[in-house]
Amino acid sequence: MTDNGTHILLADDDPSLRLVLGESLSHAGYQVSTAETLAECMDKVADPAHKVLVCDVMFPDGNSLEQMDTIRAIRPDLAIIVMSAQSTLITAVKAREHAVDAYLPKPFPLDELTQCIAGLLSRKDAPPDQKNDLADQADQDSANMQIQKNETSPIIGKSRAMQEIYRTIARLMATDLTVIITGESGSGKEVVARAIHDLGERSKKPFVALNMAAIPRDLIESELFGYEKGAFTGADKQTQGRFDQAAGGTLFLDEIGDMPIDTQTRLLRVLQDGYFTRVGGRESIRANARIIAATHKHLDAEIEKGSFRQDLYYRLNVVPIAVPALRERPEDIPDLINHIMEKSHKDGLDKKSITSSALHMMMQYHWPGNVRELENLIRRLMVLIDDDHIDAHHLPDMAIMLNERKPDQDVDQLSPHNLSQCINDHIGRYFDAHEGDLPTNGIYDRIIAEVEKPLIMTTLSVTRGNQLKAAEVLGINRNTLRKKIITLGIDPKSNRIRHNN
Repeated sequence: MTDNGTHILLADDDPSLRLVLGESLSHAGYQVSTAETLAECMDKVADPAHKVLVCDVMFPDGNSLEQMDTIRAIRPDLAIIVMSAQSTLITAVKAREHAVDAYLPKPFPLDELTQCIAGLLSRKDAPPDQKNDLADQADQDSANMQIQKNETSPIIGKSRAMQEIYRTIARLMATDLTVIITGESGSGKEVVARAIHDLGERSKKPFVALNMAAIPRDLIESELFGYEKGAFTGADKQTQGRFDQAAGGTLFLDEIGDMPIDTQTRLLRVLQDGYFTRVGGRESIRANARIIAATHKHLDAEIEKGSFRQDLYYRLNVVPIAVPALRERPEDIPDLINHIMEKSHKDGLDKKSITSSALHMMMQYHWPGNVRELENLIRRLMVLIDDDHIDAHHLPDMAIMLNERKPDQDVDQLSPHNLSQCINDHIGRYFDAHEGDLPTNGIYDRIIAEVEKPLIMTTLSVTRGNQLKAAEVLGINRNTLRKKIITLGIDPKSNRIRHNN
């Protein structure tokens, strides 16, 4: 360890975190002072010995981002790193708005902090001309930022993959760079595109979307560029295209990988020259729209096949953003479900909650339709089920699919661990409802009914609604099964598996 003489002020109200980060920074050779309140941080920040401030956002006595202008006025030369457990897009945007040098969402690897500090110190020690350029750019970025005042994040998720997206969007706010967003269908590419638009300088102008996969190939050029009267049969008047409609704003080209090669050539000319002509016209019209493209395809492979122009790809791929599949960020599923439920309740649906067993199942599921599939499922359950809670037995198809993903597991056997968890959740709900006192009677019948209904529903799903076969699998009389179906209110046709050919 080498003592490099650099003093760092570490401000956080969590004593454990101060200890861990302080030890890590000391081991890296830095001199560390600490503050546990925002007031103490403000008292110590004026000390010129401190070269770097590493600061939490939320303190019991205030929000550090609200003090950044004051800190900058006192110490314009101070390198500032903010860290926050409130890892949302809005936090990243506010950090950028207040011109902090770096933003680290908690938790983060210890070496990421030391590398960040080393990079900032290296920049601070740059030659005077380069340092002035950096300062001028920072001032320009701060002056140009137009931040939405809405405190609700348009994108949900605290996973590390989403944090990288938040930081990229925050950096894009004061720019007009072309962006290409990649990700599977339903992963939220358009939500990311809208966030870039809404947080940018063009936010008060139109956001116009065009899905290449949803338009007949022979109509894409006229949709994109518009057409003149008489350009083709049925063109009885001049019609604006999406470039016209998006003037001053953002043109979102969804599923760009499905754009015909001829249209790709025309789009490339627009990106190169900044002008377009309507179909059947000769007038050059200035293209004043920011381009954000998106695709679920691997464009490298499309280039190899000759179905996508490499030069267009280079024009679009100025700032790439990869949106992860939902199965790659299961830790975000609880927040997504809460967001969907709150939004659905505001739309008029009955308020519901979700049990831990159902949540566990959803976090294990592979979600081929990504966030779109999750939203459709939650909204459907909020409409169709009568219970106040969405439970595991409301997800028979999902349970079967999860079992099918484990070929070494006997599907005919019910996991004792999972069953115990369901029972524990069930009794726990009654415990909470009765303020700590278990109900004195009827718990046996209620538990049996709760286990029996999903057992029969799942068996009917496996047998595709064949009651005779379901009775054989369950080991009960067919008439007994029919009575239970009626008694438990089961629709034997509503839970059949959708088998893919």
